[in-house]
Amino acid sequence: MLDQEEHVEQAHLFELLHEQAGEGFPIQDLLEQLRHEILATTRLPMAMEYLLTEVRHSGLLGPAMHQLSHYFTPFQTFLIDQSELDTGRFMMNTAFKVMQSEAEYRVAGTTPAGMFFYQFEVLCRNRLSYDLGLTAISSDPSYDSTWSSWILKLRAEIGLIDFADLVFLASDDYLRRLEKAGKEETGKGPFLFGEKEGRIAFANRRKDPLYLFSALQRHLGYPAVPKPTPIDETNELIPQMARRIERLEARIQLMEEERRQSLDITKFYEQNKHRLNYPE
Repeated sequence: MLDQEEHVEQAHLFELLHEQAGEGFPIQDLLEQLRHEILATTRLPMAMEYLLTEVRHSGLLGPAMHQLSHYFTPFQTFLIDQSELDTGRFMMNTAFKVMQSEAEYRVAGTTPAGMFFYQFEVLCRNRLSYDLGLTAISSDPSYDSTWSSWILKLRAEIGLIDFADLVFLASDDYLRRLEKAGKEETGKGPFLFGEKEGRIAFANRRKDPLYLFSALQRHLGYPAVPKPTPIDETNELIPQMARRIERLEARIQLMEEERRQSLDITKFYEQNKHRLNYPE
């Protein structure tokens, strides 16, 4: 587990990378510039030096973050790996935004349940690999051995059993129902989630998991996952409108020449093509 000031500086770095990487700046230039803004008393500047060296060599951040597993969590490395896939749709600036929110949540104080719901919602919203993602989540230092074993077991059950049922069966609300019914709890559990999480999960059975995440955020204050920013198409519309206006002007000019009976169609012949001033 890192100190709080490390997470504060990580959140600041990921915020700057998210803002500027989305504008098309090369990642090596950003690391070169932003390393001077990070607090020198933390270990993040040294990690950035290593990342910068690797990016200059291979152009990728993922391999360097794997080597810095003592500083970056496996889930952070997993997000960067997914953003650098040629066949994926998960953008790097989205990964930086997710990592920024996660670091801010660690600064504010986390619970294993809150961290798990946040990280699992990231997989759901961005359609990332459950197998690789849950493996990375299980290695997070926020979880003890019981949590890690349950998360690894989840890889084989997700998709076959409703996620809300899995949460409910691992909650204190299910344990209370067993005790109320006089049934033994042998072979059940582990009971990792609280009673409120269990009730919310039971109320969202057979529904979209995103409804479950939303209810947990409303009632228990769990952090929300940043949603991808829609692409601004305004910059593309202006050149398109300019080309259309040019075509309209050319057509109006032809109609006026035809009306005055001064239209010379020979300029449209192949040998006179160079005389045309109209857009194609």
